[in-house]
This record gives sequence, C-alpha cells and structure tokens, in this order.
Amino acid sequence: MTLTNSEENYLKAIYHLSDGGKKGVSTNDIASSMKTKPASVSDMLRKLGEKEVINYRKYYGVQITEEGRNYALQVIRKHRLWEVFLVDKLKFNWDEVHEVAEQLEHVRSPLLTQRLDEFLNFPKFDPHGDPIPDEFGDVKARPRIALNDMEVNAAGQIVAVKDSSAAFLRYLDKVGAYIGARVKLLDKVEFDGSVEILVDQKTLFMSKDVASNILIVVT
Repeated sequence: MTLTNSEENYLKAIYHLSDGGKKGVSTNDIASSMKTKPASVSDMLRKLGEKEVINYRKYYGVQITEEGRNYALQVIRKHRLWEVFLVDKLKFNWDEVHEVAEQLEHVRSPLLTQRLDEFLNFPKFDPHGDPIPDEFGDVKARPRIALNDMEVNAAGQIVAVKDSSAAFLRYLDKVGAYIGARVKLLDKVEFDGSVEILVDQKTLFMSKDVASNILIVVT
C-alpha cells in the first residue's frame, strides 16, 4: 500500500493527535492541525478509511488502525532521521530543519532510510529530543517532565522541546537553553508561574509558557 504525500501528512497528524493511537481524534482537531476546513478533512478521512489505515465512527472520532500506526511511524522515522542529517552533517540550525524534513520524509525508499540510519550511526533522538522509531516502529521514549513541573532545587538535563516552531527554537538558542544543557530550578513565582533557573551556571528567568515547553530528565 502506498499513500500520497497529502495522505501521509494527514495520517501523521492523526497519529500525533491521538497520542500514538491511544484515543480518538475529532475532525475539528484534524482540521485545526492541518490548517484546513472540516469538509476537506472529511473527504481525506474517506480516502484513508478505504485504505484501512484509520477507522471513523460518528461520536467516537478517528481511530488509527495498527497498519496506519505502523505506516505513520515509518514516516516519522524518516522525518527525524533527515533532521539529524541536516543538523549534524549539513550544519543546519535546529530551527531550520522541519520544513526541509517535511519534504524529505516522503521519499519512498526503505533502502535509503536504512543506509541513512547506518550513516548517522543509528541515532535514538532527533535534534529536538524526540525519539526516532526504529525500523520495526519501536519507540524508546525516556521519562521526562516539563521544566515548570520540577520541584524547586531539583536538577536535570534538557532532553526535548514540545514546541518546535522556529521562533521558539531561536529564543532557546538566544538564552542558551539547548538540548543537553544542565539545569537547576531555583525558584517558582507563585503570581504568574514563571521560573528562575540555572542553565550551565547562568541564571535565567522564564515565563510559564516557555518553561512548560521545555522537557527535562531529572537526575
């Protein structure tokens, strides 16, 4: 079975919105994610249903099938491997790679994906800290919490970001909050939820919104 690029994009969005296939997704949520109208979503859902990668029942939302989940994971695998390649080998900044990887993820060559994985020495995470599914679709996630959920005086390491928009990543570059940086939570401000943190021996103040988008492995 082969999906079109557009069908792959929808399937990937449904996978993410469904928390890896654990819950149903509404057509409105899909429309919002894909920046399109619900009527266009309905037409695409019909096509994906005919290819048996999703199930749709009124009032229960869209459920991704096991075959659909496996297909989505392979698209995600290619996307994240290409992001590693662009950052590590072509020296793109981490805020520049998403759009390019969106195009490269649709290359339909299992051998190319395998060779790319080997060339990169089998990376486990992309430049934004998201886990890379292996060739069998297995995802090795690691326990992590949002920065603003840490206890005061707790320490850890930045391992991922929830928001991978270019503007947010440029902000993190500016303040030095990169993937792999060591952090310690010094204080939480009760009034607005902002935090004071120590990043590589530098004190920073962050809003609640920023801190909630930075993921930490506590050590």
